[in-house]
Amino acid sequence: MSQTQTAIRASFFDFSDIAHQPEAIMAQARYIEDGVLLLEAGRIVALHPWASLASPPAEVIDLRGRLIVPGFVDTHIHYPQTEMIGAYGEQLLQWLDQYTFPVESQYHCADHAAAMSAFFLQQLLANGTTSALVFGTVHPQSVEALFSAAEALEMRLIAGKVMMDRHAPDALLETPEQSYADTQALIERWHGRGRLSYALTPRFAPTSSPALLEKVQQLRQRYPDVWLHTHLSENPEEVAWVKALFPQHDGYLDVYHRHQLTGRRSLFAHCLHLEEKEWQCLHDTDSAIAFCPTSNLFLGSGLFNLKRSWQQGVRIGIGTDVGAGTTFNMLQTLGEAYKVGQLQQYRLSAAEAFYHATLGGAHALDLHHHIGNFAPGKEADFVVLDPAVSPLQRLRIDNSKDIWERLFVLMTLGDDRNIAQTWVNGRAVWQR
Repeated sequence: MSQTQTAIRASFFDFSDIAHQPEAIMAQARYIEDGVLLLEAGRIVALHPWASLASPPAEVIDLRGRLIVPGFVDTHIHYPQTEMIGAYGEQLLQWLDQYTFPVESQYHCADHAAAMSAFFLQQLLANGTTSALVFGTVHPQSVEALFSAAEALEMRLIAGKVMMDRHAPDALLETPEQSYADTQALIERWHGRGRLSYALTPRFAPTSSPALLEKVQQLRQRYPDVWLHTHLSENPEEVAWVKALFPQHDGYLDVYHRHQLTGRRSLFAHCLHLEEKEWQCLHDTDSAIAFCPTSNLFLGSGLFNLKRSWQQGVRIGIGTDVGAGTTFNMLQTLGEAYKVGQLQQYRLSAAEAFYHATLGGAHALDLHHHIGNFAPGKEADFVVLDPAVSPLQRLRIDNSKDIWERLFVLMTLGDDRNIAQTWVNGRAVWQR
């Protein structure tokens, strides 16, 4: 071990490789009850069982009794909606009008955007989330503030300003030409800067005119390595509205697909009411889905068909979808995902759940070469979990038979109290 390396001793859990069927996940899982993680210059050097070391490091951060997992990856979240999380009583379209649009109208103010960006990122870190795909608002300053705050933390973050030119309050609308110009300026300034990346972010088809979608397509062609982040088939009323607005298209997904907005770095949130041909299109184009269980339950939108995503070979990640989602915490979100599966006779194992929240989520975002496990050379983003922070958790952890049962207890009884530390790019940036 060189003098510049950091050594951490604890229990470790991750996945060694991508899984293409749920049955393969267990074979990729790795649990080291007493291990040492070596870090240098923000990267993973190695992960070894402690007993295998011929000469243990002289200086070790001793976190025995804690479980370290790769940092959680949130594949769909709206940072401006942080301040209206838990808003009562509506389904999607009415909820947007009553709560979301009024809150988002505040982000013309750079000072407000900066304050909320700082609060938002601290909420992510306090819940063990080290990477996220994030919606801003229509205002360029909303994304400037978020990227500036994330850059200071050296976080790996993908974000974009909303693109929207109809069916919203006038103060939140833009022309297609202005949307193109503002988005291009943000891409030029931020995409590929440090650990930051840009996502083209048309809110969803109903707020996008054909002219705006053409501008999104032009930007995708000009900057082919940026991401595309939007919503798809979240609510039956929304799906019917899209079909009425775009009668010349063959369904909701076809609106995006015909504008060449599907693909390897395209992430579609929700996908609860897909038609057969839409599942096939997502597979054929290697597009990905964000499964957002707390949001889907809270707004009464529907149940995501996780089994079908495996059958179709469509990559998925987990999204908290704050503020329709009701928690930043990935453990709680995985607990709700389990219940969504139960309602459809699908048994979501702890191994599969943690896979989707770590390496699987990184794969959905095409970031698996950078983050998601403890492979040598990966960026050192991880979360230190305290498995038992209450008498009830201690009781259940103590009588759990193996790591699988302990992980399942964490995702069904766990919350932000279980996050002991969060490390980003090889540094502890948050601790309880």
